[in-house]
Amino acid sequence: MPKIKTHSASKKRFSLTGTGKVKRAKAFKRHILTKKTTKRTRNLRKSTIVSDVNAATVKMLIPYK
Repeated sequence: MPKIKTHSASKKRFSLTGTGKVKRAKAFKRHILTKKTTKRTRNLRKSTIVSDVNAATVKMLIPYK
């Protein structure tokens, strides 16, 4: 079988946990932060797990990660 190409954008955005779940950063943290509360921007720093619906698709994009 030939090697599968890794999706370049996905390898920068996603990583796998020890149990095989896909980890991602939260959105809405780039700009227009003044109207967002401090608590909200602080919670946006944390990483989260990709939903089960999308996890299989992301895993196909990063086969060797």
